[in-house]
Amino acid sequence: MGRRWQDGRSTLVVRGDGELGAEPVPLEIATSYRARTKGLLGRDSVEGAILLSPANSIHTFRMRIPIDVAYLDRDLIVIAVRTMKPWRLGLPRPRSRHVLEAEAGAMAGWGLRAGVRVEVTGGV
Repeated sequence: MGRRWQDGRSTLVVRGDGELGAEPVPLEIATSYRARTKGLLGRDSVEGAILLSPANSIHTFRMRIPIDVAYLDRDLIVIAVRTMKPWRLGLPRPRSRHVLEAEAGAMAGWGLRAGVRVEVTGGV
């Protein structure tokens, strides 16, 4: 199930526990090498989340804020969620094809946890 996204803006929908009214989350998509390399570096905050694709690991060197990181498989199912402080190196996740980043604490508020499926809608 290959995904062909381009750098830009979209919407993330978290489909946890079969909720019908899942809250949409503003999403930046970073698929080019340049956009993936930059990620959230140099930002003091982020509105929503950023999706790095393809990706199976990240680092937080030169970041100013702690972030939540969700590793997604090829079907956009969450493998793991971690909170990382600045200046850390995340280990690669072998089954991960995409990585979501957001401000620390945001993902718990969205119900994002291992086993939950997400959708990327609009602007893809």
